[in-house]
Amino acid sequence: MNNVYSVTQITSYLKKLISTDIMLRSLTVSGELSNVKYHVSGHIYFTVKDAGASLSGVMFASDAGSLDFRLSDGIKVEITGGIGIYEKAGSYQIYAKRIKREGRGELYEKYLRLKEELAERGMFSDEYKKPIPGYIKRLGVVTASTGAAVRDIINITRRRNPYVEIILYPAKVQGEGAAESVARGIRVLDEAGVDVIIAGRGGGSIEDLWAFNEVIVAEAIFNSYTPVISAVGHETDTTIADFAADLRAPTPSAAAELAVYDHREFLRDIEGYRTGMKNAAVRRLTNDRLRLKRAEAELKKMRPDAVIAEKKLRLAELENGLTGLMREQLKDTRARGTELGRRMDSAVKDKYMAGRNRIAVLAERLKGVSPLEKLTMGYSFVADGNGKNIRNVARLSEGDIINIYMRNGRVKADVREVEKTGDFPVGNKIKENRKEREL
Repeated sequence: MNNVYSVTQITSYLKKLISTDIMLRSLTVSGELSNVKYHVSGHIYFTVKDAGASLSGVMFASDAGSLDFRLSDGIKVEITGGIGIYEKAGSYQIYAKRIKREGRGELYEKYLRLKEELAERGMFSDEYKKPIPGYIKRLGVVTASTGAAVRDIINITRRRNPYVEIILYPAKVQGEGAAESVARGIRVLDEAGVDVIIAGRGGGSIEDLWAFNEVIVAEAIFNSYTPVISAVGHETDTTIADFAADLRAPTPSAAAELAVYDHREFLRDIEGYRTGMKNAAVRRLTNDRLRLKRAEAELKKMRPDAVIAEKKLRLAELENGLTGLMREQLKDTRARGTELGRRMDSAVKDKYMAGRNRIAVLAERLKGVSPLEKLTMGYSFVADGNGKNIRNVARLSEGDIINIYMRNGRVKADVREVEKTGDFPVGNKIKENRKEREL
């Protein structure tokens, strides 16, 4: 009877068998990288392949720190490490210790040449990019009818807007004839009159995605009148279709979100617009009411009775101002008049005192030349019969009647003799006294 072994037993046996092989413990494998994935833990997962076969591999974070370049699909490398079995998956793989870069793979070189050629033809220029409509009714999808990509697109579209119609063109997205199938699907949906086309598939190696690196697909995208969103692979995968498309989405799910508007957000926007319009109308009405009130106030100001009342008020203000000004001026005038009166009184008093003093001086002088004053001093005054003063004896003749005035009376006498002589001493004395008074 044959023995029956479990899967674990077989896998453990093979693991021990490989681990005892000295050659498989340390060897160097040459090939082209694909399906390169950097894990958050720091481990790097990849596939190394050549024209005949492929081999899975992993480089743990402890060894990844020795890399002096970043691993990516399409580059040729030499991997040094050991072959082992990953029991959980039942697969063998290479555990890389060192990876040395050799160059780029053939497919990657072909990809770069095609990219440069189409760029020179202007197929990637921004001026030819068509805008994606904000609100669509019909969504065209070019992808495989089975797989995660179409399910993600349908689910997200239904969630965001269940009213959008989805038209699926089930295209072949991998292998022989895939590029022709994808290009034909784009043309068919373009003629069907959809609003947006999503063309894409899930992730994979550069070989798996190669249908979207063909010229026929790039030309179908470029010639489409309908905007095309490319959604090929994962976020790190980039194809020729991404450059030719009007918009690139990192994943099919992201493409659905970019193409289909969220009807709930749309309703919120409508409500926001309604509220905004209402607020704008209220503000407009409030402003118009304020303008009307200002116009009414201006109109009231322009009424004749209002103008007259305003003029009367202004006149009253001017009168009050003028009265106050006149009162101030009168007060100032009174003050100045009081000061002027005080100055005039002082000047009159000064003038009066000066005149009085002068009169006193003149009186004294007049007293000094008064005949009566002379008579009191022992002198006499001789006058003719008419009372006219006689100062010269030449006027007298014998027999003339003269009057002699003295201090206490008058003597009337006859002239008996007239004798003419020189000046008497008395006359000289009078002259001397006059000169002294004048000095």
